[in-house]
Amino acid sequence: MTADTSPTVRRRRLASELRRMRTESGLSMQEAADRLGFAAASISRIETGSRGLRVRDLKAFLDLYEIPEQEREALTVLAREAQRRGWWTSYGDVLPGEHATLIGLEAEATSIRGYEQTLVPGLLQTADYARAVIGACRPDGTPEEVERLVTVRMERQRRLVGDGPLELSVVLGEGVLRQHVGTALTTAEQLRHLAEANRRPNVVVRVLPYRAGAHPALAGSFSVVGFPEDGDPDVVYLENLAGGVYLEGTPGITKYADIFGQLRAAALSPEDSVAMLLDASANLA
Repeated sequence: MTADTSPTVRRRRLASELRRMRTESGLSMQEAADRLGFAAASISRIETGSRGLRVRDLKAFLDLYEIPEQEREALTVLAREAQRRGWWTSYGDVLPGEHATLIGLEAEATSIRGYEQTLVPGLLQTADYARAVIGACRPDGTPEEVERLVTVRMERQRRLVGDGPLELSVVLGEGVLRQHVGTALTTAEQLRHLAEANRRPNVVVRVLPYRAGAHPALAGSFSVVGFPEDGDPDVVYLENLAGGVYLEGTPGITKYADIFGQLRAAALSPEDSVAMLLDASANLA
């Protein structure tokens, strides 16, 4: 599965097109459901991308919305691509659904801007650090399950290298540097890894020091996932103990993009952040 054919993104794009076509047809969700023989709840899930649509069922939607023949082929291709299996689906036995969705979005995203308050983001974790985090968050998980999740986390990081790498800009609260994860050596190596990653052309890591004071993201971490196509609007991802939440729509995206801008302005420069990371690492060694 190449980075430009994520089934998650294709399903999201198809959902947006189906929602647009229904609206332009002047049909309510209930009216469309009645004519198609679906439950209104099913139409809602299809239009939000939380449920897929089989290619053979797509024709009924296109007929109902009176879509011209010249537009149908592209939509059919989109539906087929949305049914493909990403590499992450083989880890479905251990990977929560919201995390699988995030990986699917990352696969075709061009940028991620994020704030992390306590932990290093998964895209920048070392294997040992990831192992310690996953083990702590899944105390009932078997060693095999933990290792499978570590493998997933390492595989995700391939988006940061190669052709068309993901542009990653992260602001880390100083608490990330002070939080011991695993052994002192594990944490020290992780901080050095962050300093080294910050020297990549497509990765920017900034530290928001305690002395910056109160800020609008004190409530928790977030990520703004950006896409190259107008038909794929940005998404905000929020993670909590119960799982992950996705926010879509201009108001939410604008709010978190503005907050990220404020955090970035208050944070140390990348160069000063590297110095702080290396100093924190040396103090643990």
